[in-house]
Amino acid sequence: MPIARPPWSALGKELESRLRKAVFDFSLIDSNTHKIAIALSGGKDSLSLLFLLHSIRGRGFPLFDLYAIHVGGEFSCGAGIDEGFLGAICNQLEVPLIVRTSTQKREELECYRCSRERRKLIFDAAKEVGATVVAFGHHRDDSAQTLLLNLFHKAEFAANLPKVHMHDYGVTIIRPLIYIDEESLKSFAKHYGFARITCQCPVGQFSKSKTVDQLLRQIEAHFPHVRSNLAKAGLLYGSNKAALP
Repeated sequence: MPIARPPWSALGKELESRLRKAVFDFSLIDSNTHKIAIALSGGKDSLSLLFLLHSIRGRGFPLFDLYAIHVGGEFSCGAGIDEGFLGAICNQLEVPLIVRTSTQKREELECYRCSRERRKLIFDAAKEVGATVVAFGHHRDDSAQTLLLNLFHKAEFAANLPKVHMHDYGVTIIRPLIYIDEESLKSFAKHYGFARITCQCPVGQFSKSKTVDQLLRQIEAHFPHVRSNLAKAGLLYGSNKAALP
């Protein structure tokens, strides 16, 4: 069973350090944080988040309770892995696994509709166990991709924010991996043996997000730090915007 926990490899120490910095910089976890729910698809990002958050409990942070919430179904975004695999990992970590089922069908499958349903299922499940903080595994490169997607599609300069209060749902989203690039997460997952899973969604493979990712790969040939710079710009703009009266 692939479990990542301290003592870390050199990369593991670096990723925990970056996660801790994000938590500190954006006040993602404080003394009032008693329960955190993790949106656990089973891919490298959400599993890395599970392992890293589990590792910092009681080590410079409160000994908060962790819950893992997995949304399955005939078609759903994410790794599409066996729930028994995730259950075995969560049992090893003594983290309760909550499973919800998406109603999406192939004939009506669409990213926006699917995402809204998944989030509502996750938020409702989190609140059922008293967790009003929900952690998502969005990383630095996701933020850069989101910024370009919003700019091109909606004329909005908006990246993923590290902390978002979802007032309509009564929860707060946090993104502790916001300082971590995707390649580092891939290496981390390979080192600890959970990097063999990819997205199984037949629609997601041809989404606008994939198109933007391919565009960024082309731009990287000329500007190697484009993802990092876009993510930084998004964080800076988001922080300044939040500070406005």
